[in-house]
Amino acid sequence: MTAATDVEGIELLVPAGYDVLWSVVVLANLVLLGAALVVWSRARVTGGGGLLDVLVILLVPFLGPAAYLTGRALARRRTAS
Repeated sequence: MTAATDVEGIELLVPAGYDVLWSVVVLANLVLLGAALVVWSRARVTGGGGLLDVLVILLVPFLGPAAYLTGRALARRRTAS
């Protein structure tokens, strides 16, 4: 074995930059999804609005949970003022 072979073996263990990026993107999506579902489950929404909210959260990646969390924060701020 030469030193070059050892270096090539180590390079195989280091993930490519895009693999790390996609892992971060997936993790961020899961965190947003979890946070939005927790906020939704604690909200006291009756009728079809609650069902529509959860469908948007689950079916629209990133934008659904982000929009729901933003909307809830703005609504909470409006009622506090």
